[in-house]
Amino acid sequence: MGRFGRAFLLSAALILRPLPGAAVPGAETEQGFRLLYELRFEQARSRFLLWQRAHPEDALGYAWLAASYLFEELYEQGVLTSEFFLDDERLLGGIRGQPDEQRGSAFRAAATRAEELAQRRLRIEPRNSDALLALAVTTGMRADYAGLIERRQLESLKLTREAERYAETLLSVNPEAADAYVTLGAANYIIGSLPAHKRFLLWFGGVRGDRLRGVMQLQMAAMDGQYLRPFAKILLALVARRENQPGLARKLLEELSAEFPANPTFRRELALLKEK
Repeated sequence: MGRFGRAFLLSAALILRPLPGAAVPGAETEQGFRLLYELRFEQARSRFLLWQRAHPEDALGYAWLAASYLFEELYEQGVLTSEFFLDDERLLGGIRGQPDEQRGSAFRAAATRAEELAQRRLRIEPRNSDALLALAVTTGMRADYAGLIERRQLESLKLTREAERYAETLLSVNPEAADAYVTLGAANYIIGSLPAHKRFLLWFGGVRGDRLRGVMQLQMAAMDGQYLRPFAKILLALVARRENQPGLARKLLEELSAEFPANPTFRRELALLKEK
């Protein structure tokens, strides 16, 4: 059994491990994320805005608002499906259609506001974990939007490096902030999946990619993530499909389908997997 096989077997044994001492999100945030994973985007945004109004200096409210717009665009473009993820040209090159301009503007506005609030907080408290999380998440989302939606690969790589720095700083401050591993894991896996000659050129620019490391980082987010655990599980299920690990992909999709029965994408992906 190769390294990827051992890594995925390890994740299958650990994914449902109880979360040690994870903080409980506010009710609005918790409800918002549930609605987000059920594809009820407007209702999710209303919950995030309620949280933001009650906590006007908290950057995370705007970060999660930005996430709702990005997640909706990824859903509309079919990015979080096996058809997209198993197609190297699309995964590494971006969508074929055009993004929704209004949604894109709203995403950028929310991300910008989150970054402004986070930077303001860091000027007062340089090791504030919530501010660092907001920056890691929003910069990672900007990288995803640039690469997957706008097909601006060089800009995406630049933002990926920036997001990785925020994520690594966050983990040095708060090692239990497992949501940071979504940014690191996705970047490592996708960059590590590029052809060897492209990875060689990126290496000179200081951009690294490691598929196995990316898998393990997504596993950590899927086990211990506070806000992005289901998103990490979605990505990990799609990665499992790419790496010919149908057993783990089925396990993850069954868990997601049971947790979010209102989301038809999980049921569809599970049905496609069972057909194969």
